Amino acid sequence: MEQDTMIGVDLAKSVFQLHGASMVGHVKFRKKLSRQQFRKFMTDHPPASVVMEACGSAHYWARELTHLGHEVKLIAPQYVRPFVKRQKNDVADAEAIVIAAQRPEMRFVEPKCEGQQARAVLFRARERLVHQRTELANALRAVLYEFGNIVPQGIRHLKRIDGMLEEPNSGLPILVREECRDLMAQIAEKTARIEAKTKKVKELAKQTDMARRLQTMPGVGPMTALAIEAFAPDMTSFRRGRDFSAWLGLVPRQHSSGGKERLGRVSKAGQTDIRQLLIIGAMSRLNWMGRRSIPEGSWLAEMLSRKPRMLVAIALANKMARAVWAMLTKNQDYRDPIYAKADVA
Repeated sequence: MEQDTMIGVDLAKSVFQLHGASMVGHVKFRKKLSRQQFRKFMTDHPPASVVMEACGSAHYWARELTHLGHEVKLIAPQYVRPFVKRQKNDVADAEAIVIAAQRPEMRFVEPKCEGQQARAVLFRARERLVHQRTELANALRAVLYEFGNIVPQGIRHLKRIDGMLEEPNSGLPILVREECRDLMAQIAEKTARIEAKTKKVKELAKQTDMARRLQTMPGVGPMTALAIEAFAPDMTSFRRGRDFSAWLGLVPRQHSSGGKERLGRVSKAGQTDIRQLLIIGAMSRLNWMGRRSIPEGSWLAEMLSRKPRMLVAIALANKMARAVWAMLTKNQDYRDPIYAKADVA
């Protein structure tokens, strides 16, 4: 059934602002509803095209309104901002959402299912614990530095700190030793929780065919596979691998004008978590152990011979993103490019 009404919803915790318009933009209604009133209004309203900004609770409401028979679209907030008229308020935001969504060239955000959001919660929880442990480790190193003890960065140096605290001639006051031991205990507690969540991530990565397929690519482990499952939309929403790479922010930023192409650094305008993990995976293939598997005369070997390693890692991450798109759209495991050529021959 074709909808004849588009409803822009400015989401909030308690009060929702609605802007209803025809498909050609004529205003039908403006409403300010509470959370309960909004649910009842959308239940009684005939099937319509509902548009919301991709913000907190947007994916939840997208699922709820889809069950009520509405067609739901999510739009990135930065695409709505140019259409806000003069003063910014809830009424203007809801109207701008409709105006932006009616642009034929507009791009929308794919709504996430409950499984994707649950995996994202686990990923974020582990990431938060890693940041907290790093903060504690830096605080511990700072305390020791104040008393003339310099410790390199990295969790692997905690044993060295432990030995320093046990040494009677380290020159540390008793109160400082007690505080440092308390920080060590907190770091140990964070480490145990990180390891438990890492174990859960690995178990989840074994449960889906998508995660298993992704891990056949060198440089992609359970963490990267889970991030792609949690944060990436359906790969069929991208026309080609380069579009997925651009969505991740792994393509150069353009400053082109007058027919002259000027390319800068990578845009970093996309999904941060997947991009970061792909670059880390690419770096693992370029370290002293990973280089042993790089064939002489290959594209990667040629790049390493004349470009900085970090630049090569970003270029390799770009290729890995394109390969991820190809693997998931074609339902195929990773194939080494060299063996792929041999198969064709």
